[in-house]
Amino acid sequence: MEFFFLQTTDVNNAANYLPIGLQMLFAIGLIATIIIGSNYLGPKRATADKLQNFESGIDIKGNARQPMAVKYFLVAILFVLFDVEVIFFYPYAVNFRELGWEGFVAVLVFVSLFITGLVYIFKKGALKWEE
Repeated sequence: MEFFFLQTTDVNNAANYLPIGLQMLFAIGLIATIIIGSNYLGPKRATADKLQNFESGIDIKGNARQPMAVKYFLVAILFVLFDVEVIFFYPYAVNFRELGWEGFVAVLVFVSLFITGLVYIFKKGALKWEE
C-alpha cells in the first residue's frame, strides 16, 4: 500500500502557507489585544503637566507651526539616498573574488552614477546654507 498523499510533487501549495497565516493572525490578535487592553486597563490621570509638550527638559519657545526651511528636508533625503548606496556595496564586498573584473566594472558604473548625482547636487546648490 503506497501512501500517495505523502508524496506531493507540488511544493508551493496553500497548505505550506497555513503556519505563516496562523502566525500572522496570532501576531495581529496579540497586538490588538495589548493595545485595546492597555487603553481600558491603563491609568487615565490627565494632569496639566502630562498634557504639556515635552521638549527634553527645555522650556517651550515659540509656536511649533512656524514654517521650516526645505533645506533640512533636502539634506535628510540626500543623506538617506547616499546612505542606502553604501548598503549595496555589501554584496559586492562579500563576493568580490567570485565577481571578478565584470563585477568590478559593474560597481564602477554604479559608483559613477552616484558621483554624477552628487556633482549635479553640488552644481544646483542644494547644499548651500546661505539664504
